[in-house]
Amino acid sequence: MPPKPKEQRVEVLMDVQNLYHSAKNLYQSKVNFGEVLKTAIASRKFIRAFAYVVRTKTGEEKPFFEALTKLGIETRVRDLQEFYGGAKKADWDVGIVVDAIRTSPTLDVIVLCSGDGDFIPLVEYLKNQGKRVEVIAFGKTTSSKLKETADEFIDLDKGSTKYLLKDKNGK
Repeated sequence: MPPKPKEQRVEVLMDVQNLYHSAKNLYQSKVNFGEVLKTAIASRKFIRAFAYVVRTKTGEEKPFFEALTKLGIETRVRDLQEFYGGAKKADWDVGIVVDAIRTSPTLDVIVLCSGDGDFIPLVEYLKNQGKRVEVIAFGKTTSSKLKETADEFIDLDKGSTKYLLKDKNGK
């Protein structure tokens, strides 16, 4: 890939649940969000990054949230909703869309870290506003239409060793 214009102002929107579940299901591993962020910025003007995360009742994800903050990623936190019958829901799609539209006037590039096809209308809207939209996700679990709609698709499967955290055994 040719280098990206250094003057481009970049914002990164990370759908943490989407990447987390893809890495877990495909590789039984966790995402290296630091590497994903570095790839997303690509030596351009970094404006901000949001990670959309879910808080559970146990609070076990607190160290993870702190690690994201240390990377310079702002966390947007929503509590996991539990419904009668055991169903659980924590959907950030609308929040991601609102943030993207709200912040896009001051940006050149929006990098969406999600393979969720629900974001196709957002990508189309942002492109119609003259924005460059790049999508970073695991190709095997990304909507093919989302890949086509984005200006660029960066496949985390292709650099999976870089984008996955090694466990205590170095795997």
